[in-house]
Amino acid sequence: MGHDPSDRSLPPAQPFGPFFLDKRIAVGGSAEVFLAHPKYGDRPAPRLVVKRLLPSVRARSDLGLLEREAELHRAVHHPNVVTVFGAGEINGEPYIAMEYVEGVDVYRLLRRAEAEHRPVTPPLAVHIARQVADALGSVHSARDAHGRPLEIVHRDINPSNVYLSVTGAVKVGDFGIARTGTGSPKSVQAGRGLKGKFGYLAPEQVAGEPFDHRADLFALTVLLGEMLIGERIFPGSGELAVLLAIRDGDYERLRERSSALPRALYALCQRGLAQRPEARFQSAVEMSAALSAFELPSPEELCLELAEWVRWAQDDGKFFRKIEGRIRDSVQRMRAARLVTSPPSFSSAVPPPTDAAGPPSETAARVRREGSEVIEVVAFPKLLEMVATGDLGAHDTVALMGSAFRAIEDIEELGRHLLPSNTQTTRQLHEPGVPDYQAMLAETPMNSVLAYLRGGHETGALFVTRREGTVERRKEIYLKDGRLHYVASSDRAELLGEYLVRRGALERARLDEALSIIALHGGRLGDTLIEMNLVEPIDLFRAIRDQGRDRVAALCTWTDGNACFYRGTVPGRVEFPLDLDLTSPMMAGVVVISQGDLWSLLPNPDAPMEEGPRAAKVADERERGNAPSSLQAIAAMVSETITIGGAVARITAPRSGRGARTISEKEACAAVLVARDIGWIAFGEARN
Repeated sequence: MGHDPSDRSLPPAQPFGPFFLDKRIAVGGSAEVFLAHPKYGDRPAPRLVVKRLLPSVRARSDLGLLEREAELHRAVHHPNVVTVFGAGEINGEPYIAMEYVEGVDVYRLLRRAEAEHRPVTPPLAVHIARQVADALGSVHSARDAHGRPLEIVHRDINPSNVYLSVTGAVKVGDFGIARTGTGSPKSVQAGRGLKGKFGYLAPEQVAGEPFDHRADLFALTVLLGEMLIGERIFPGSGELAVLLAIRDGDYERLRERSSALPRALYALCQRGLAQRPEARFQSAVEMSAALSAFELPSPEELCLELAEWVRWAQDDGKFFRKIEGRIRDSVQRMRAARLVTSPPSFSSAVPPPTDAAGPPSETAARVRREGSEVIEVVAFPKLLEMVATGDLGAHDTVALMGSAFRAIEDIEELGRHLLPSNTQTTRQLHEPGVPDYQAMLAETPMNSVLAYLRGGHETGALFVTRREGTVERRKEIYLKDGRLHYVASSDRAELLGEYLVRRGALERARLDEALSIIALHGGRLGDTLIEMNLVEPIDLFRAIRDQGRDRVAALCTWTDGNACFYRGTVPGRVEFPLDLDLTSPMMAGVVVISQGDLWSLLPNPDAPMEEGPRAAKVADERERGNAPSSLQAIAAMVSETITIGGAVARITAPRSGRGARTISEKEACAAVLVARDIGWIAFGEARN
């Protein structure tokens, strides 16, 4: 473990069991790390690192965390992996003692390089990455005392966990959140307890899908790209934006700088950053071999060069004086700005008050509907709800904080919440024109409509409406190449906050608290919840995706209404494109209409599963898309002779191996029904 001399020191020589703790060098979410030395002699090392749990973690009785970390460390024997000397408890306080790496971590090296405008050379970046790959090769192939593969996935490869020594050594540390594949099936599912820094997660981790050691190789490639260009490769102003960029494979910053890199090295990065694990390097050994071609002039010379870089990065005197000067200059400018400017308004897009009727308020707004002079006064959270559910349209006007009335579509904080069909982009849609496809839900179930659009890889807008008394309920489903792109709904119960409360991810009181200050975050509930630490970014990311899925799934309960598809129609700005295979909401819809009893929707389990009208297309990767793994399993059975019950049994059979997950009977039944809807299979008659 490396240390940062800028960290706060403890009183000298604080005793802790057989050690003296010299100074605290790091603190994280669950533990604190100290530079230490033995009380007597110099064994196991003259200087070492002691890691112990924070009191808040100890109070949760997570006392096995450090022992488990020590076990994983001890299972890996490699010069590029931090050595663990031992673990135990002192006065009931668990600890782990590890090798001390005198030097800096990659994060600090890059931070210093950026400040001094001294970019890391490609050969040196490759050298560091290759040493990490060699370490991961040992990690991924580690075995327990009985010789059984542990299937360790580190899960936290990032610049702060790669240590560089003054001798030029590269060490991987911190197995605190590593995962093994030897536990129960539940332990290898990615959807629970996702760990790791956002910018280094693999797409399958972001999506909540099973993952294996190839997620570590993706993270290592991100680290390599960051060293090559000197900045983060996934763009985004916040956590959600970064997660979207990872999911969509948007590493535009690296792509923009690719011309400055050897073409083959950029191709190596492209392979390592592939969205599908099968398209990446399949092992750390394979990735290390590929990197070796760029480790020039030689690993030995690059080791000496790295040692020089580390010693340079350790010299913080000049660096911190420069940073201190920048901070002081920035603070002085901010103070000067505050003296000459008025208090901040709701948004730079909103002009100063011109027709105020009372004191401005951050949470109140005046609303005037198009063609009316009646003014309604509503709280800002209520205003957002009215816009999001279609109660207010693009040309209705609003006065915020006593400002002049402006059209909703001209106020960025409000315009983003408009139903797409109420915006100027799609307004022409409702003027003379005939849908490209139309269906009555009383005759054509919703899943049949979605199956038709998926099969045609359609791009456009599907408007689904029905009347309940005098109220029209409406959902707008936007597709891109047959995939779910965006869903808008006029149903208040389907707003994000209500959805989070309903699924137990957020308490009602906390939602109300967030809504009370949402105006301060540009009207974005997601950003507000993250800023208030009420919802983890990855949980919010998945909730927004699941919300879109469930909005479509709920349509399967509509037994009347009208569905009209307009090819080529696209929404305006979409801040969170869903990019979901339509079979996902279709399967969720089947579960909704069955009320949990999916066997009631299936024929006799002894009935044969036969080839459907699209069975021949199943071999096409585009046809299979990114359908859930349960549906992909059926794709492998379409040409077999098997009964429906046999298919369900095979899908639910326990699986072994890295990244495997157990599929429930309910999901398997839903997959069989959706496979029938999209034409992969058909149901035959049971033979007596």
